[in-house]
Amino acid sequence: MSTPAAQVAKITKTLVDRMQPPEAGQVFFRDAELKGFAVRITANGAKAFIVEKRIEGQVKRLTLGRYPELTVEQARKEAHKLLGKIASGANPIADKQKAALQATTLTDAFAAFLNARKALKPRTLYDYQRVMTVAFPDWQKKPIAAITKDMVAKRHLKLGKDHGEAYANLAMRFLRALFNFSIAQYEDSKGQALLRENPVIRLNQTRAWYRVERRQSVIKPHQLADWYKAVKSLKDDQLHASSALIADYLMFILFTGLRKQEAASLTWEAVDLQHRTLTVTDTKNREPLTLPITDFLDAILTDRLAARQSEYVFPGPGKTGFLIEPKRQIKKVREASGVDFTLHDLRRTYITVAESLDISAYALKRLVNHKMHNDVTAGYIVSDVERLREPMKRISDFLKQACLRGWGNSVQSCRNYP
Repeated sequence: MSTPAAQVAKITKTLVDRMQPPEAGQVFFRDAELKGFAVRITANGAKAFIVEKRIEGQVKRLTLGRYPELTVEQARKEAHKLLGKIASGANPIADKQKAALQATTLTDAFAAFLNARKALKPRTLYDYQRVMTVAFPDWQKKPIAAITKDMVAKRHLKLGKDHGEAYANLAMRFLRALFNFSIAQYEDSKGQALLRENPVIRLNQTRAWYRVERRQSVIKPHQLADWYKAVKSLKDDQLHASSALIADYLMFILFTGLRKQEAASLTWEAVDLQHRTLTVTDTKNREPLTLPITDFLDAILTDRLAARQSEYVFPGPGKTGFLIEPKRQIKKVREASGVDFTLHDLRRTYITVAESLDISAYALKRLVNHKMHNDVTAGYIVSDVERLREPMKRISDFLKQACLRGWGNSVQSCRNYP
C-alpha cells in the first residue's frame, strides 16, 4: 500500500505489517484513538513507535522503541504511561537527559573531553592520562554528578601528602578543566547545564590550594665552570656509548635555550649547516622557531652528524625515536659538579644570561619563542633569523667564557668543545 506523508488510523499489527517505506524521508501513521501515539517508517524500512506531545510550549517527539522488538500492544501501553506523565507536568526528555548524566562516569567525561580536543600534543595527552591513572584511579567508574566538593577537598589533601603539593594542585587543575568542559557539554533541552557547579570550587572557597612557589633556579655564572667540566667528563666516557650524545644534548639546550623536548626531537631535516640555521616546528606555542647556528652549536652538530644513527639529531632507544630525559646521566653531572639542576634550569639560565646582557626584549622573546600578547609594536617587527645572529652570539660568548673560567683555557678552545 502507498503511504502519504501522514495518515490517521487505529494502529494495529496488521496496519504496521502492511506499511511500505517511502522513496525518501519518513512518513507517519497517527493513532485515531490515542492522540499523540504514532508509528514512523523511514526509507530503509525501519519502523518505530513514537509519542508526539507539546512539552513546555514546544512539540516534542519521543521514540518508544522499534518494531517488531516492541509490539503494538506494548507500545500502546508505554505511550499511555508517557502521555499520562506529560499531562501531569513531567518532562520525560529532561528526565532522560538527567538519567544519562547520572550514568556518565569520569572515564566517559574524559573520553568526550579528549574527543573535543583532537589537537592535543602527545605529551599533553600522556600527562592527562597519567593524572587520571595516578590521582583518580578509584573515581574512573564513578558518575561525575556523584563527585562532591567534600570528595575533592579530601583527595587534594591526600595527593599533597602522597605525591607532593605541586602535584596535588596540578591534578585538581586538570579535574577543574574536565568539569568545566562537562558543564558545557551536558545540557538539557533548553541549553541549561545539567551539572550546576564545579566541585573543585571548594579549593577556592576554602583557600585550600597549596602555595607552591614557581621554580626559579638557574645555573649561576660561577657554577658553570664546574658544571661544564662534569658534562665534558660524560663526553670523554668511553664505557657508555650514549654518554657523548647526552653531553652534547645538555650543552645544546644550554646554548639554545630550547625546551627539552624541542631539542630532543630536532631532526636533521630541520638543520641547515650550510646556511647555519635550525628550525623547531613542534613548539609549545605551535609557532615554528628558526634559530641561527653559532660556532659552538656548529661544532656540536658537526660531531653529531658524524655519528648519525637516525633522522633525529639526538636519537633514543624508545618508541619516540628521540632521546628521553637522561636522568641517570643528569644525576651523574649533579654529583660531579655539585650543581643541582634540571633540564629546564638550562633554559632559564639561557634566558637569565640574555636579560643580563640587555638583549632587546623583542629579540629575546623571539629567541625563546615567547608570544608577545597585546603588543602592537611587536606586530610591525620582523625578527628574521639573521637579526637574531648577533644577540645569540653574545649569549653564546658569555656562556663560553663562564664555562671556561678557572680552566686557564681560551674562549676559542671552548668553541671546539666536542
